[in-house]
Order: sequence, then structure tokens, then C-alpha cells
Amino acid sequence: MSLPQQLRDESDFDQLPDNIPVTATIADIEEKKGFIVYYRFVIEVKTKGNSKYLIYRRYRQFFTLHQSLELKYSAEAQPGYYTCQLPTLPGKVFMGNKKEIAESRIPELNNYMKRLLCLPTWVLLDDLIRMFFYQTELDSQQVPRALRRLRPPTRKVKTVKPKADLLSAPRAEAVFDFSGSGRLELSLKAGDVIFLLRRVNADWLEGTVRDKTGIFPESFVNIIKPLPESDSDEEGGASKSGNRAQSSYSCLRCYLLQPEGIDIRDICVEEDLSIQPSYKDLLSQMRGVFQVEDIALNYRDPEGDLIRILDDEDIAFMVQESKQTGSKVKRPVNQFPWELLVTHAKDLTVYNTEY
Repeated sequence: MSLPQQLRDESDFDQLPDNIPVTATIADIEEKKGFIVYYRFVIEVKTKGNSKYLIYRRYRQFFTLHQSLELKYSAEAQPGYYTCQLPTLPGKVFMGNKKEIAESRIPELNNYMKRLLCLPTWVLLDDLIRMFFYQTELDSQQVPRALRRLRPPTRKVKTVKPKADLLSAPRAEAVFDFSGSGRLELSLKAGDVIFLLRRVNADWLEGTVRDKTGIFPESFVNIIKPLPESDSDEEGGASKSGNRAQSSYSCLRCYLLQPEGIDIRDICVEEDLSIQPSYKDLLSQMRGVFQVEDIALNYRDPEGDLIRILDDEDIAFMVQESKQTGSKVKRPVNQFPWELLVTHAKDLTVYNTEY
């Protein structure tokens, strides 16, 4: 690949376009409750043209970027080609508290990004780097919660909070006890008053009770004062303006098939509908949801036969197949186009073995 002569020297920094990132600093970390609980880094990016914006990246995205850059620019991978000395990325950590791991990575990742953005100008023009630091539409919709690492130290000032008008707030009363099955779900006691935040889908609401926020099934409560129409839009889920994007949920319908009947659950996670979860994460999630260890994951093919999932390749095939057939089935817009059918691992009678 031929590069313009004027961009091969670092002294020609002025030749770079204004939207090239020149500095990047981690402002905070955020916990996300997807198919697994993970932390992502909130990064403030400054460009050559002095604009600033925030992007949100997981460690795995740093790792993927670094692997791709090594294949392209390391002397070992491309002898005789344009090469450079890449900065060192902190390695994967498989054991320990996830929040502590994310916190400990901040100085190392800040140093990694600083050294990365000091590479020769022709490297900065690479699409791999530009896309990593590019603010996507999803990035722009996020609302940062604290940005504690960018916040200057200030004296604590005592403030008086105005009393909320609780009687005018959308709310519901729990009619039955409900035991939440995950971190996203609220546990309710009959008689609890839940202050409503928004509708997740046709069957689930998000609300607050006893200083805890989460989701719960509408069938367990009696609506005292409904949500405004804009927050009750079943098709939208999140606010149309996108200012709730950081708390939007996607729902997965899953079934436990057993001789005594079918147990149906809707699992809501903070994940984009386009995500392809790993087999390991889904298996762990289903074991927790149904409280059964010895299980197998399955999906139905277009002919209606049950197909057992064994690895990540099977997950990829299921997701791809759902894109081709999903348009034939009407679902809420925030529901995954694929569904999981969970069986006992040793039960082979659920499969069509006739030929």
C-alpha cells in the first residue's frame, strides 16, 4: 500500500485532518448488566480540531484493536513493510473482582492510548485507529453518570433537596410477591408502592421501590397512576429522544422444556439487539434463571426441529438464521429475534431423530 510522502514524517502533523484523535483519557468506568456483568470505560477523546466527545469501550475492544494492529504493523508479522513499535497493552485477567480489575487497568490503558496516539501520522490515519476512537451514534446517545476522573475537587456544599410530589408520580402497587431472578429485576412484596420510570415492553415495567431500581412484570402489580404516554410506548421502550439509551434493555424469551410442562421466562439485559453472546455466557445465564445445572441450550430451525447448541459457532449460526427468518414473526422492537429452548442435558427425546 502506497502512503503519501508528506505523511510519512511525524513533523507533518499539520497535514492531518481536524477529526483525527490526538488525546484520549478514561473519565470513568460503568457497570453493565448484559448476559454477564461487565465494565466498560468512558473515554474522553480530543481531536486535532479541538473538539471533545465521549466514547464507551470494553477491554475486549482494546484487545481486538491491538491484535489487528500487531498483524498489520509489527516487524514479525510484516517484515519489509511499514512497521512501528506498538505500545504494550495490559493482558487479560481471568480471576478477581471485575470492578477492581477495571479500576486497576485505567492507568495502563491511559498510557496505552497516549502512546498509541503518538505513533507516526501515517498510522493515525489507519481506519483501525480512527474507527476505535470514532464516536458512534450509540456513543452519542449515552448519558454519562459521573465522570469522576474528570471532575475537579470541590468543597462539599450542603444542599436542601426539594420534596418530590409523590402523589403526582406514576406508580403502582404490588398485588403479589415477586422474587427477582437477576440483578436487573426488582423483588416485590404485596403492598409495595413502586414508582414507575418507564415501560420496557408489553409485559415489563421499570421502577423504583425501597431505593432500588429494576424491572418487574406488570401482571404482579395494580397501576395506580399510569406512565405518561411517551414513556408507555410499547414499541419504543426507551425515550424517543434517546436520552435513556444508557438504561435501555433488550429482552430474550427462553423456555425450559420438561415433562411436567413448559416454564417461560423473559430475560432483560443491557445489551444491543445485534450482540452475539458467547455460549459460555448464555449457559451460565440459563442455569441461574432456571436454577438447574445439567442443561442443554437449543433453538428451533425454520422447519421447527430442535437444534442443540454446543459452542460459539452454533450461537453464530442461530443468530444468523434468526436474521433471515425473524421478519416473519412479529415481536416487540426490543426483543431478540432468536429464542432459547432449554432442556435437561440427558433428555434426547426432544429431538426429531426420524429420517
